[in-house]
Amino acid sequence: MEPSSGAIVVTGGTGTLGREVVRRLLEDEYEVRVLSRRPHPRADRTPREWAVGDLATGVGLDAALEGAATVVHCASAPAKDDTVATRHLVEAALRGSRPHLVYISIVGADRVPLGYYRHKVACERMVADSGLPWTTLRATQFHDLIARLTTVQRAAPVVCTLGGDARVQPVEVREVGDRLAELAVGEPAGRVADFGGPRVRELRELARLTARARGWHRPVLPLRLPGKVVRAVREGGLLAPDHAQGRGTFEEFLTRRGAMR
Repeated sequence: MEPSSGAIVVTGGTGTLGREVVRRLLEDEYEVRVLSRRPHPRADRTPREWAVGDLATGVGLDAALEGAATVVHCASAPAKDDTVATRHLVEAALRGSRPHLVYISIVGADRVPLGYYRHKVACERMVADSGLPWTTLRATQFHDLIARLTTVQRAAPVVCTLGGDARVQPVEVREVGDRLAELAVGEPAGRVADFGGPRVRELRELARLTARARGWHRPVLPLRLPGKVVRAVREGGLLAPDHAQGRGTFEEFLTRRGAMR
């Protein structure tokens, strides 16, 4: 990757995905600026710029994006409406240097009828229609998220999971971060190929693996639940089998993270 001519701003740069994007860009010696609502931590010695801004209100975004060549939009709040933050970001980018906007979305966002996913699709459209140069990548669920579906049940006598043929294609977040960094320093490409994990797996199998890695000796209870969301998942709505670009397996994740102890 060749050096860019301006700062690369990463929203959500301290989050699960954003910090991996920042890591890769810094490794490749790019000028990186993290956008955060909070002041720069005094103990942080990472060689990056820090900009304080609030995507929810738009306050501070003009200064945060000043001179930016690219913005990688990783910030997301599943409990809120992401379109508000994305609209404020786009408006600030249009007032400023009109940077290349790189957006991360979710495989199946247009197939699984979750409110959060509908917001992601709306954000995709907003980015594409913004008038800015843009790139959007969809990725499958991160290993962290799939494991957390089990680990949050630490006090339960049984581990519940979706049964039937509910399947996911978990991917290593570090690999998605690397791909986003690659896109950030490349030419705007519009909607690029999805990024999926190496294998399609049943959720009940992954729940058993996670419980075993935690040392739990309790039954795993596959549930057959009604509803459009569950049906969409069972029909493969979260899968991208033709785009299994990831290499890191779920088992490797559990070993490395100690089942998230």
